[in-house]
Amino acid sequence: MARTKKTKITPEDLYDMKNVVGARISPDGGHVAFSLQRVDRKKEKKYSNIWIVPTRGGKPGQFTYGDQNDASPRWSPDGSEIAFLSNRLDKKQFQLFVIPFKGGEAHPVTDLKGTFASFQWAPDGKSFAACFRKKDTDEIERETDPRKKELGVVFRKFDRTFFKLDGEGFLPRERFHVHIIDKKTGKTEQITESDVFDNIQPKWSPDGSSLLYISNRRPEPDLEPYMKDIFIYDTGSKKERKLDLPDGEKFDACFSPDGSKIAYTGKEGMGRWWRLKRLYIVPVESGAPTCLTCDKDVELGNVTLNDVEGHPATSELVWAPDSSFIYFQTTEGGRTKLAYVDIEEEGSPIHYLVDEECVVGDFTFDASGDRFAFHRMDLYDPGNIYAGELGGDDLNRLTKLNSLISRAASRMEIEEVRVDTEDGRKVYGWIMKPPNFDERKNYPSILEIHGGPRTQYGFTFMHEFFYLASEGYVVHFCNPRGGQGYGEDHAGSIWKKWGTQDFDDVMAWTDNIEKLPYIDTKRMGVTGGSYGGYLTNLLIGKTRRFGAAVTQRSVSNFISMWGSSDFNWFFQDEFSERPPWEDLEGYWSQSPMSFIGNARTPTLVIHSENDMRCDMEQGEQVYVALKRLGVPTELLRFPDSPHGLSRMGRTDRRIVRLQHIKDWFERFIGK
Repeated sequence: MARTKKTKITPEDLYDMKNVVGARISPDGGHVAFSLQRVDRKKEKKYSNIWIVPTRGGKPGQFTYGDQNDASPRWSPDGSEIAFLSNRLDKKQFQLFVIPFKGGEAHPVTDLKGTFASFQWAPDGKSFAACFRKKDTDEIERETDPRKKELGVVFRKFDRTFFKLDGEGFLPRERFHVHIIDKKTGKTEQITESDVFDNIQPKWSPDGSSLLYISNRRPEPDLEPYMKDIFIYDTGSKKERKLDLPDGEKFDACFSPDGSKIAYTGKEGMGRWWRLKRLYIVPVESGAPTCLTCDKDVELGNVTLNDVEGHPATSELVWAPDSSFIYFQTTEGGRTKLAYVDIEEEGSPIHYLVDEECVVGDFTFDASGDRFAFHRMDLYDPGNIYAGELGGDDLNRLTKLNSLISRAASRMEIEEVRVDTEDGRKVYGWIMKPPNFDERKNYPSILEIHGGPRTQYGFTFMHEFFYLASEGYVVHFCNPRGGQGYGEDHAGSIWKKWGTQDFDDVMAWTDNIEKLPYIDTKRMGVTGGSYGGYLTNLLIGKTRRFGAAVTQRSVSNFISMWGSSDFNWFFQDEFSERPPWEDLEGYWSQSPMSFIGNARTPTLVIHSENDMRCDMEQGEQVYVALKRLGVPTELLRFPDSPHGLSRMGRTDRRIVRLQHIKDWFERFIGK
């Protein structure tokens, strides 16, 4: 009974939270299969199993069992089976499994060594197309040879430019390629070959006679990362051809159900991270692509942030069965919506299936295209599965996960706010107030700054914010220029000039917060991670507005970051378009370290030791500088943890992180 009276959000909630990792509706629209993640507190391990929930009433039921990770459930075309990835046979190796929906044991289809990126059933249900990367030969030898295994890695040698990836580690020599896997025998045919480039996101044609995939075939793909093309492979002749498309990034390609067209998303131009992702269609046989959204100032996909592990950022395209509509997500004004266009309608206006104060994650349609299911998150809900019907007004909530946490969070009022800036722009954000808020009292406050910067805060659950608000702080957060969700001009305004208009927007927002009668102006704090850590570093170097700061996984020095990040030289497109030896002043003028000598704000520096996005040295520079300046500071390091510790790290480390953030603010701006 005590659990039903939960009234406060705590760090330990991370142990109890159940997270939906993926959701797929059955072909007949009767059920949704999803993977549900849980945490084993004693082992500090995360496990997931497949669950099933009816779409027309009924409780969810667990479908697979065991302390392993069963993920990515996919229904067979006739709905009789579910394929999924699992490490139940080897904790370090996922294989493809199939299980009958009506009952029976799951059996492995594959016995491979390597990494699955994606897989898809063939239209006839007899095989799969998979994006798979083999394990390097020397790694296999090390695993099978006891002496080599004991000695470990002797050396690492690289000849590619991008040789590491945050959350994954050092990249193998092998590349991702397209494989066709026979469901009955497990026989695998690799249809693409190269040790220079990858082939990713394979999708079947409706008749199963061909596959499409995306690949960058430049001599040095890592030096021309935007030059992606779409290829079509004929399974009969075993030949491929490249579609004649403009240069640039391409994503999410898929055939129309009638087989005549391909839809894909892409960005115009080279090196323009801030450009909006657009929707295109192109004839399969020949012809130029048509952009359906180029006249619309809307970002496709989901880039709304949260700190709930497993919540998908899905950006798939889904065709209607009659090939007339294309469904997709849009990121707009703090929301992620489920949208569609009619490809024959003049002007291709964007229509919406789900347009609420929420974030739509994974979404799928049944075979008829009449019924759909999706993952939904909002400000108070960490995530649940909903279903709806075309033409219907009601959305049916199918799961009731994390109800106690949602109930405790609902004790805190969240107010959406719009602030006008001096140059006539508007900054949108939210103010979260503590439980039992009394506007006659004065409260300490904490400004949270999002990462990216090509992301947004929005109508989505942030456990960290609720925890800090539960401790008595007014927590406020906004979307300054540089992020997505408010048009291309908003996103591109800080290109090659970080720390300018974004800094001004954050300060204008802070000015507005400071004027609120319930804010104690002498007890204002600030924190942020990644790009949010960048702005936090900049704020303590350029202002004395805050009584305490916590900078996390931050960027501090663009000069030393060049080449040390997993993004490598790639960041220069954001900062300068030139390497630092050609524009030292440009890199330095945008770097918080150029202002750090003015810092006087007590600052906690948090960084992960396996952060390959923003190397550990970025945080260390800030810490050592503050120590040298005599500013109160501490360095909190997390071993064996990636850049995304706050949302996908080991649970005990995530809890310690939250406790230290709270303790630091309590120490310097009070409780």
